[in-house]
Amino acid sequence: MANAVLTINAGSSSIKFALFELGAELTRVAEGLAEGIGATPHLCIKAGGKVALEKHWPEHAPETHEELIGEVLDWVEHHLGDDELIGAGHRIVHGGPNYTAPTKLDEAVFADLTKLDPLAPLHEPHNLSAIRAVFTLRPDLPQVACFDTAFHHTMPEVATRVAIPRALWAEGLRRYGFHGLSYEYIAEQLRKVAPRLAKGRVIVAHLGNGASLCALKNGVSIESTMGFTALEGLIMGTRCGSIDPGVLLYLGQEHGMDANAITDLLYKKSGLLGVSGVSPDVRTLLASPAPEAAEALEMFTYSIAKHAGALISVLGGLDGIVFTAGIGEHAAPVRAAVCKRLAWTGLELNAQANAANERAISTPSSAVEVHVIPTDEELMIARHTLALIS
Repeated sequence: MANAVLTINAGSSSIKFALFELGAELTRVAEGLAEGIGATPHLCIKAGGKVALEKHWPEHAPETHEELIGEVLDWVEHHLGDDELIGAGHRIVHGGPNYTAPTKLDEAVFADLTKLDPLAPLHEPHNLSAIRAVFTLRPDLPQVACFDTAFHHTMPEVATRVAIPRALWAEGLRRYGFHGLSYEYIAEQLRKVAPRLAKGRVIVAHLGNGASLCALKNGVSIESTMGFTALEGLIMGTRCGSIDPGVLLYLGQEHGMDANAITDLLYKKSGLLGVSGVSPDVRTLLASPAPEAAEALEMFTYSIAKHAGALISVLGGLDGIVFTAGIGEHAAPVRAAVCKRLAWTGLELNAQANAANERAISTPSSAVEVHVIPTDEELMIARHTLALIS
């Protein structure tokens, strides 16, 4: 095995990670998940398609990101043997107005990033806790921050402005867009699998528990459905998507809900889960006989098509659609429902290819190409990390 790069995506109670070997190309050789941090921790690492390590701990031990990351680093270094872990790359949800590209981390950059916590309070502190853990455990290991907002800094100012007093712009209150690492990967893959389309007007649908659309023109982001936070835009697994701000005022005034209660409602109890009362998982909803499940799915696909219409207007037309992420890559009925709603564009779906989860799912005569391309945010992080530490 050659030297390697570790990618880390830390959430509030979980850490996803992957190990990439350096060779002619970066190759994923291991991946894993640590979950239940602060409750009943569980760590599972797979290498070569097999479970290489699995550990369970009793309640509340270990309790922190640092302890779990320590377990991961120990396994990685043992796995590498005489070879070396040469860098760690982190997914950071928010880069604010100033971090527009991957950045090598030091104490000064880390301190600056902590100032962005208010822009993504449910994500940023946990992303940064993983960086601090590596600083503590392996102080000599180079680290790189890769921002989910960076790819969207090509959006024109008219797309990023929010129609509130201009003084708030100086505080960083603007539309940023998210899922940028995924969109960057898809833009790159399009240049390989559909080079003509890559130069055109494309909507990429990143559909997972968190979901958004991105308008690409010649491979560059010019608009996204997510804005100041990862709440805006599409209905999602547990997030409401775009909502009349008056609803929030009503909840505060009539229901006595404070900011924390409203945040919990909008991020964790709404979306597909809130509408269906069944589950945030599209697979469960597709299998459910409950009419509320069907209604939630209809609202989901309606939301996607509605926002796609707005992006088509911004693009000045549409040449292609790419579905990606968990739902986009695997839920053929969702893709079919979205494409049916967008048939007015001249889009013709190849139902057989769609049902078989093929990569090209439009008919030869379709005016709009439709592709299914698996995303790989971890690989993008590994590439950016290697580029900055080499």
